[in-house]
Amino acid sequence: MPEIHLGPVTLKLIVGFFLLFVIVRFAGRKIIKQITPFTFIASIVFGELLGNALYEPKVGLSYIIYSICLWGVLLVIIEYLGQKSLFFRGIFEGKPSALIKNGVLDLQALKKNRMNINQLQSLLRQSETFSIREVAFCYLEADGSLSILKKSRYQKTTGEDLNLPDKPVYVPVTIIRDGKVLWDEIKDLGFDESWLRAQLEPYHITDYKDVLIAEWQEGDGIYVQTYDKDASGR
Repeated sequence: MPEIHLGPVTLKLIVGFFLLFVIVRFAGRKIIKQITPFTFIASIVFGELLGNALYEPKVGLSYIIYSICLWGVLLVIIEYLGQKSLFFRGIFEGKPSALIKNGVLDLQALKKNRMNINQLQSLLRQSETFSIREVAFCYLEADGSLSILKKSRYQKTTGEDLNLPDKPVYVPVTIIRDGKVLWDEIKDLGFDESWLRAQLEPYHITDYKDVLIAEWQEGDGIYVQTYDKDASGR
């Protein structure tokens, strides 16, 4: 195991610490928040530049200063161009992508952003939205988070405000996804194929492959969206 000399390592740490502090102050807080893919990568590179140089004897202090300063200058230039030009801002920061518009799931937008329905549902649940039927508009932001506008009937109104008695709460269950029936989920609900066909019959759906997504929620019925039609609900 090579011997580590604490003197050079200490000096590198001190210089690197203050250089990073100065660069972050100039580059802005976005690099800490990592609100775009670019700032996320920039943060990783910053750490790698300093971390790889600390315990490498052949890498001198001048290399650390040069590398971090050059990377910092490039970051500042990128931030400046993003502030002054909408063109560069779109390139470096990206634009929000509408995944759900007027209650209809945009499959092409999902594919463009390399997402599937499972991932979208997971992100929705993390935003306290347990069913696609609740969503009027959903945007995928540049940092990967979702901005959700719910349909008016699903917007928050507490029972206490309306003096309503407590009601049972049911979690929506996905029963068809990407044209494939989730038979285990249907079985857990206590239903069978004849029940499923009866639910789809009012929407004139005879082939499961036509269904992009279908959800069942106790008390609210079935929600269906096909690949080529608008969302439907009961």
